[in-house]
Amino acid sequence: MSKLTAEDVRIMVKELGVKFIRLQFTDILGVLKNVAITVDQLEKALNNELMFDGSSIEGFVRIEESDMYLRPDPSTFVVFPWRAKENGAVARMMCDIYNPDGTPFAGCPRCNLQRVMGEAAQLGYTMNVGPEAEFFLFHTDAEGKATTITHDRAGYFDMTPVDLGENARRDMVLTLEDMGFEVEASHHEVAPGQHEIDFKYSDALDIADKIVTFKFVVRTIAQRHGLHATFMPKPIFGIPGSGMHLNQSLVKNGENAFFDPGNPEQLSEIARYYVGGLMKHARALTAVVNPTVNSYKRLVSGFEAPVYIAWSARNRSPLIRIPAKRGQSTRIEFRSPDPSCNPYFALAACLAAGLDGIKNRIEPPSTCDRNIYEMTPKEREEIGIGTLPESLQEALQELSRDEVVKGALGEHAYHRFMEAKQIEWDRYRMQVHDWELQEYLTKF
Repeated sequence: MSKLTAEDVRIMVKELGVKFIRLQFTDILGVLKNVAITVDQLEKALNNELMFDGSSIEGFVRIEESDMYLRPDPSTFVVFPWRAKENGAVARMMCDIYNPDGTPFAGCPRCNLQRVMGEAAQLGYTMNVGPEAEFFLFHTDAEGKATTITHDRAGYFDMTPVDLGENARRDMVLTLEDMGFEVEASHHEVAPGQHEIDFKYSDALDIADKIVTFKFVVRTIAQRHGLHATFMPKPIFGIPGSGMHLNQSLVKNGENAFFDPGNPEQLSEIARYYVGGLMKHARALTAVVNPTVNSYKRLVSGFEAPVYIAWSARNRSPLIRIPAKRGQSTRIEFRSPDPSCNPYFALAACLAAGLDGIKNRIEPPSTCDRNIYEMTPKEREEIGIGTLPESLQEALQELSRDEVVKGALGEHAYHRFMEAKQIEWDRYRMQVHDWELQEYLTKF
């Protein structure tokens, strides 16, 4: 990403005929929010003078402490390519949230990620991330409401005429490229109506910004094709759900800290310790990277989603896979996250867990190169392979006991996140679902 300055933004606004600017940020759940301003208010925004009511945003503050400031990041300035230029272009900047006293707001997900990145920088590390985000495209009904009716019957890597969503996906890719993304691949996924678009790795903050932008673009372009795009992890029973694998590496002094040609598998000790940290904190991390009730409908055996806490360079059933490329491309692939997560919290939590592994020299267990799905419970127990939580409630309990992952969120965000998620779990467990009616209504 080019590091645009405030002066660059002023020049581009004039040259591109920008009339409106969306100042964007996320709440603690990762839902994208924005305050729209006219170009006349740009100078005020660039001087960090724009205030908004934080009490209306999920997980921010109480009404008696509602005044918050938006601080736009000029390097994130981009013009939306789908808006008609004759009526004035529309641009956006991602924002940090600050308190009235000029300090970063403790509940701002973007500020929290930057805080953890700062801790990594003190050790000499920069985190690079490459996401692989999956999503479904569904028809809308006559009233424009989303359905779960798929537009195709295609499978992995299928194409037109089987993949009827290819036109929409192509437009998504072209739009993302217009907005500065380097798209590396796009294809149909395993399930009918399921797609994946991968873009090039970058530093953690840039990628977190890009993930929320990516989801916004995908849903916008889908709507223009009469479709609904959803990043819900498991919208349909009996077929694979949508994940968001996170390829991670650390850079130190301009070199990939995970690569060491003299070690087995050419993985450095730093890489092994990072894996050890992720595995140690995997159960607590799950609450952050799989944050919805629905996430746990995806994390079940039989649909390629990881369930078991293991790592390997040779198969895709463990939680952590080591892709084959080496040198500057050496990385680990963390396979449990799904696209419903808040990417700022997810990356902060992963980085904090990995750094804990490095600082405390946590050795991971031996790699498991067998298909874990085909192993018996006794076999898994004998070699010490644990499992991820099976429900949101179980994951929240694990999070409550893990000081490292809690620390990555920060005390304020952790308590608000837990409060929101406990309410979500309580609402879910009190509902009577269709499955229960079908199973019990006439039986008892």
